[in-house]
Amino acid sequence: MAKKKAATLEHSVKDRLLALYQLQTVDSEIDRLLTIRGELPLEVQDLADEIAGMETRLSKFEEEVEQLEKKISEKNYANEDSLDLIKKYEGQQENVRNNREFDALSKEIEFQGLEIELAQKHIKEFKAQIEAKNELISDLKETLNDRKGDLKHKEKELDEIIKETEKEEKQLLKKSRAAEVAIEDRLLNAYTRLRKNARNGLAVVQVQRDACGGCHSKIPPQRQLDIKTFKKIIACEHCGRILIDTEGLED
Repeated sequence: MAKKKAATLEHSVKDRLLALYQLQTVDSEIDRLLTIRGELPLEVQDLADEIAGMETRLSKFEEEVEQLEKKISEKNYANEDSLDLIKKYEGQQENVRNNREFDALSKEIEFQGLEIELAQKHIKEFKAQIEAKNELISDLKETLNDRKGDLKHKEKELDEIIKETEKEEKQLLKKSRAAEVAIEDRLLNAYTRLRKNARNGLAVVQVQRDACGGCHSKIPPQRQLDIKTFKKIIACEHCGRILIDTEGLED
């Protein structure tokens, strides 16, 4: 980093502007390649996120069905226990010594009968919930399969575009990194910030018809002269973009 700073301090304003212009030219070419991909990367990411969300919901529904089935099993086991108790109490009624013991056993039999009725009611409710959940699962699986098909198609389309432009993009990225070396950190950070905020990614623009090539605001004659003579790095007073005279750069 120290070597880079030392080297860039020796560069003239013209050299630094040339490096910035070259960097902007390369980065604009990279932007063009990315534009070819269009909204595909975002569409792929959105589909992947949607599928992940669906798979989470599907897993939750399946877990809920499993829990409901477990509750049904528990109720069925409880019913079997209640039936066993009823048989036990009915057998004991045959050997009671008085009406009080008979009535007590009758109440136990009645209670177990009510427990069975309540369990059957719950089982019916659980089965209805399972049926509703299974319908949701079926619909969700169908939608999920459709989305996975869409994602596969979009990914294939994106991969084909990336393969077509991959070689050129790597070369441009290499040129971009090479151009950055000749620019001091402060200026490079300003360039990066301008590119991020600019709608078209232009941080360095030419003077066109006495106006800024970015926002088209008029530039005073004296300021144009300063730009042509490379006295200092000049930014547009309105949009902040760095202004250059490309004809002078070629001299």
